[in-house]
Amino acid sequence: MPICIECRYPLRTLYTTYSKADDRSLGKGVRLTQCPRCKRFGDKYVEHDFVVLFIDLVLIKPQVYRHLLFNRLGREDDRFDPSIVRLGVLLLLFDVYLTWARIEKASPNPFASSPSDPSSSDPSSPASSSLNAPDAALLSSQPLVLQYMFFLGLCTAQTLAFHLPIRFLCAHPPRLTPFIPLIPHHPHPTPLSTALLVSSCTKLFPLLLIIWDYDLPSSASAVSWAVIVNNVAALEILMDCGYLRAALLVAVGAAVRALVGRVVLGCVGFGTGIFGVLDALGVPGGVEGVGRAVGVVGGWVAG
Repeated sequence: MPICIECRYPLRTLYTTYSKADDRSLGKGVRLTQCPRCKRFGDKYVEHDFVVLFIDLVLIKPQVYRHLLFNRLGREDDRFDPSIVRLGVLLLLFDVYLTWARIEKASPNPFASSPSDPSSSDPSSPASSSLNAPDAALLSSQPLVLQYMFFLGLCTAQTLAFHLPIRFLCAHPPRLTPFIPLIPHHPHPTPLSTALLVSSCTKLFPLLLIIWDYDLPSSASAVSWAVIVNNVAALEILMDCGYLRAALLVAVGAAVRALVGRVVLGCVGFGTGIFGVLDALGVPGGVEGVGRAVGVVGGWVAG
């Protein structure tokens, strides 16, 4: 059932079409429904294009999140909207490319090992301490297709590791007391993943590297922080649970995602102490950075 994006009051319809001959996308022949509670338009975004929606998403406006999560992408059968499936595939493939590029920049010669290179045989060298050369050489010696499949599996595992704990905790929330839940209860997991995917659109910002050449690790860390803040805002808007509880959920998901990334990279020879690589995997500073993330979000909310 649609809601008012200003006050969350349930509405029967968002607009009324009184002329089929006109084009609704141009705002003709459409009369927006006025909310009986707040006396404002129920959903002004039905007349706006995707450029305006994307800009307001970046600005973290609650109204655009309510429009997308409740009025456009929400389904009564608790299934993903086809556009969300396409967005999820796009973000996953983009993650594969960025993770591959960031690991290459964060690690010294991660996919090249030359016997004539002194650092490859010196155990005290940074290259040897960051990377197990035989295992990494095994990965680098594989065809590019197999390397791509490895990073595709890595990013898929990380995405699942981020979404599944949040879905599980909201379906079975732990409680501080029998009457006070620590985590908000949300029995429908699909809207949770939808909110996380929609709020992760900020990951597409590194597309600008095609136009401008800039410091990839620094920009990756900045985008990761922006995605975390957007994830917290999206969960709070969806469940109306407060920013601290939403930040706790995101922190748990981010910690599990960082742990999975560290384990997978360690299995193929990358050192578990490469925090630049963990930044590339979506969590600034790895598992140790999750506490700082919660602190930053808490300060942002309090300010």
